[in-house]
Amino acid sequence: MRYIGTRNKEMTASASEAILRGICPDGGLYIPEKIPQLTTEPEALLQMDYRTLAYEILRQYLDFTPEELHACIDGAYDSKFDTPEIVPLVKKGDALYLELFHGRTLAFKDMALSILPYLMKTAAKKQGLSEEIVILTATSGDTGKAALEGFANVDGVKIMVFFPEDGVSPVQKLQMTTQQGDNTRVIGIHGNFDDAQTAVKKIFTDAQLAEELAQKGYRFSSANSINIGRLLPQVVYYYWAYIQAVKMGEIKWGDALDFTVPTGNFGDILAGWYAAQMGLPAGHFVCASNDNKVLYDFFCTGEYNKNRPFHVTVSPSMDILVSSNLERLLCHMGGQERTKQQMGALQSEGKYQSDMTNTNISGAYATEEETFSAIRDVFQKTGYVMDTHTAVAYAAYKKYQAESQSNVPMVIVSTASPYKFTKDVMTAIDAKYKDGDAFALMQELERLSGVKIPTPIQGLQQREIRHKIVCEKQNIAQTVRDWLL
Repeated sequence: MRYIGTRNKEMTASASEAILRGICPDGGLYIPEKIPQLTTEPEALLQMDYRTLAYEILRQYLDFTPEELHACIDGAYDSKFDTPEIVPLVKKGDALYLELFHGRTLAFKDMALSILPYLMKTAAKKQGLSEEIVILTATSGDTGKAALEGFANVDGVKIMVFFPEDGVSPVQKLQMTTQQGDNTRVIGIHGNFDDAQTAVKKIFTDAQLAEELAQKGYRFSSANSINIGRLLPQVVYYYWAYIQAVKMGEIKWGDALDFTVPTGNFGDILAGWYAAQMGLPAGHFVCASNDNKVLYDFFCTGEYNKNRPFHVTVSPSMDILVSSNLERLLCHMGGQERTKQQMGALQSEGKYQSDMTNTNISGAYATEEETFSAIRDVFQKTGYVMDTHTAVAYAAYKKYQAESQSNVPMVIVSTASPYKFTKDVMTAIDAKYKDGDAFALMQELERLSGVKIPTPIQGLQQREIRHKIVCEKQNIAQTVRDWLL
């Protein structure tokens, strides 16, 4: 398996090289030269636990020995997840929910960021890397904590996370700013996620800074989903969802299974698309957006246009106007030359055109009012409590179902625990909670949902805040220099 750049197919790398680099030298992203086909018999797949399935899929993409890959997987998917199946598929009412939030940080990012440190350390060893790796990450709320949790106190690695100071939930913010580990730095910015992501991607292509760091014995890499090592582990849980749906009697092997995915940076839904290209009998993907509906508009009109107001919403991990992983899909569909033109137009004009009519992806979106209604309706009918991002997906699922008249079973990809967004979730259930304290309301959410407050956030508000720096968005690169040089 070789990897090629989305803007220049001559920029090639092995899996290990691509994971370590994080991004191509020209700012493009790495994609598989050819998406592999999974030929394992269904009977064998149905007998696998999550770790065995992860090995079966990831070995198609990585240049690791069986021993190396097993060690990565066993280190990642262990007792740090609070349920033995790692990812439960549950049915509540008429909907199936793929619960991706049972890791340490209560969000789907744990599924990839639990294994990425192992992949990166193994790749560094295979490449004979002597420099210390510096992980630079922009986060809209969840990636940051999951990356910090994965890389804290890992020898030979430093990690620096930038987040929008006023654009994450209280729980998300405290999860990051109380992070332990001498090799960690967390910086709030006066700006939004797109500002942070743009600055970080620019740093990766700054040749002068790279040279300065090399002289100090450092090299950059990324824990964002722009890193192919972040994206590939997410393919696994789409296969897992399908296998569980078969076992539950919702479908028979070979039947179509649709997915609705709450989407910001387009990595999660792209992983599902990869699974479908590998042979998974996935039917249709609904790309669910909040009020920052740049992706919805794109799949409806073919124009991607970031020139629009930015909305801070109750689903902050989706508050994104530049969805980086869409570049990978564009390249798979249209090739490197076209993708380079589109990314150039995005940078210079803030928009580009593309024909997505040949994909099995469509867009839907939910307003804040519809998001709250979804939480309230599902709770009243089933007793199940969703977080705000899952609620966007549920609302999108209901819209797609009504418009398409499809009777194909649909999995709603549930990306975070409701405890990460307690105040908004409780307000959605009953307006009487709207002035309550987010942490005090956790006790009430526990009572209503019957789900205990997850161990990783018990007592979170009493922990010492260790990271207090806030910078202007234009000073992100200088903040990196100040720490490392």
